[in-house]
Amino acid sequence: MPVLMSPTNEIRLGEVPVDRFGALLAGLWPALAGRSGAMTAVKDAASGRYEWIDPALASAWGRTVSEVVGRTDAECFDAATAAALRAAEQTAGAHPAVLSSEHRFEAGGQRQDFVVLRLLGAPDAAGRRLLASVWIDQQPVRKRDAQLRQALDQLEQLQRAHESLRRELGDQAVRDGESGLYTRGHFEDLLRREVDLSTREHREFALVFVEIDPLPEAGRTLGATVQLRIHEAMGRLLRGNTRAMDASCRFDERRFAVLLSGVGLATAHSRMEGLRRQCATQIVVHEGQDLGFTVSMGVASFPHTAHSQDELIAACDAALAEARRRGGNHVTLASIRFEPL
Repeated sequence: MPVLMSPTNEIRLGEVPVDRFGALLAGLWPALAGRSGAMTAVKDAASGRYEWIDPALASAWGRTVSEVVGRTDAECFDAATAAALRAAEQTAGAHPAVLSSEHRFEAGGQRQDFVVLRLLGAPDAAGRRLLASVWIDQQPVRKRDAQLRQALDQLEQLQRAHESLRRELGDQAVRDGESGLYTRGHFEDLLRREVDLSTREHREFALVFVEIDPLPEAGRTLGATVQLRIHEAMGRLLRGNTRAMDASCRFDERRFAVLLSGVGLATAHSRMEGLRRQCATQIVVHEGQDLGFTVSMGVASFPHTAHSQDELIAACDAALAEARRRGGNHVTLASIRFEPL
């Protein structure tokens, strides 16, 4: 079987004399660089009848070589496909170089997807011209592309999962194990940044200290487990009553702290009063017993009640002490500082 070779492809000519079609098919080599699965066909340009076809291409169309040779596209395909092929051939005939086009159709009971390269040969002594076409099946390419996309999607999912795990592990390092809130050290870092930001942008924010009031005698006798349940409940309540821009932390054994970004005293008081009422109605279940708890809160704001982080913490402490002095279950505001004129 005569074979024309290029560095990356081979075009099989079956029993067709190479000297008749070789030069024509050789003109298609540059366009075939890097492609595989090329199948060829040659037809008479004037009549449109196939003079030779690669058996693999005929098989892809669901036909044998004898069922294609001597016939036109109109006899091999439906009217729409034949018209599309004929239009592409007419366009190729008007170009001196190789012309590429894409064709999708049903053939052999399957969906076919080809890139077709066409080249019109020079007329022979009798004025007859041949049209060579190379058909490149795109299904393997599409399959490889789909596999590549799937692999890239899987890689992206793994990267997202890795990033999520990294954030989760990083978050765990700054979270209190009982309440799920920030640790004191991380909260103080956030507080320092908030003070710097508010100083530069001349805006206010509020700091709140929350302390769990002494439990009734029945609750104190149940030990540390009850305290743990209360801390867990406080963590849920604080997370549910703060925004993403706010921050809450387990400040020490009995106190929690809340940073309310961009919020003044009045708004902070309103929000914390709502939280106080929620705490007063919260039920903690332990060994079949329903236990309640209350909290005292001190609210201070920057810069109205303090001009530095230390002053803000001191003002918040003083307001919390006043809330406890009033018997607990109370929200107290720090005194506003008035600068002398």
